[in-house]
Amino acid sequence: MTDLIARIQQLAEFIGPNTYLQAVIIAASFILAGKIADWTISGIIGRIARKSANEYDDRIVALLHRPIFLSFVVLGLALATIHIDLPAAPEFITLGVLKTIIIFVWHSTLSNVVNVLARVISRSRDRKIVQTGMLSLLHNVMKIILVALTSYFLFLAWDIDVTAWLASAGIVGLALSFAAKDTLSNLFAGVSIMMDAPYKTGDFIILDSGERGVVTDIGLRSTRILTRDDVEITIPNGVIGNGKIINEAGGPSSQHRIRVAVGVAYGSDVDQVIEVLEKVATDNNDVLVSPLPRVRFRRFGESSLDFELLGWIAKPIDRGRVTHDLNCAVYKALNKNNIEIPYPQTDLHIRTMPESKD
Repeated sequence: MTDLIARIQQLAEFIGPNTYLQAVIIAASFILAGKIADWTISGIIGRIARKSANEYDDRIVALLHRPIFLSFVVLGLALATIHIDLPAAPEFITLGVLKTIIIFVWHSTLSNVVNVLARVISRSRDRKIVQTGMLSLLHNVMKIILVALTSYFLFLAWDIDVTAWLASAGIVGLALSFAAKDTLSNLFAGVSIMMDAPYKTGDFIILDSGERGVVTDIGLRSTRILTRDDVEITIPNGVIGNGKIINEAGGPSSQHRIRVAVGVAYGSDVDQVIEVLEKVATDNNDVLVSPLPRVRFRRFGESSLDFELLGWIAKPIDRGRVTHDLNCAVYKALNKNNIEIPYPQTDLHIRTMPESKD
């Protein structure tokens, strides 16, 4: 670009000694260069983009060719203004206006590009970033960054010292950080949750404090869960970020395993108990056939032989209801097959009897 500017200035000086004529030639040359760049982007790059399967690269190319052309035009006008050698004040105002125009042009263009990229991500196959709300956060952050950069370059365009502004902003930011320590803690924890995604909207989670429910909303400050009693609980993200979270819907599958503990009396037929419990599970329509339900003999208890019936259900939300159905069916099946369910007993041995006073 520096070599191009030097060659155009040499060409202008070669054509004629008139300063204004040379300025016109400089401006016209850059307008021509801008047109060539515009044709290149719209023609060659545009044809390549149109061959792709999606339409988003076509939109980005369409958004870029106008600001690139205007950048050449503004650069030519700025060099022409400098070449004329106007008085300091008019030259400063003219250059400031030209810089302001091109800054706003590029701000508008980059904002539209960010919107296009957001739509690309929202329609992608990987829905994780959308479901966690991270896309909305990134979109807003990019807009804030664009506004901050636009303001910074506007200050530079009008030769305004930004050092004092940055120092003041740092002091104000420090004061606000102390005043809103808890809010900022929840905010950063919310960003961490959205990026790490330990759970998403619709998942069943259990908190350290024992609350269990479905996640209805993940915000920057807090997470909301709806319990089985239809009570909505709002938990600050700072609490969740520092605690242990059990995600019952996590893992490669949304299926959930339930366990039913069963104790039978000593002397019971172990094979019969296993057969009865397996039949109870296979007869229940909510228990999945894959993986198969199974029965495990866990331990010799103090008063019983302890078994555990294991089965898989499709959704964690059904755990309570299916456990209830299985408990009822197990009790009925054991009674029907004369398998005793013991209860804790304590044997009391009296070594001596007190003497009668009669």
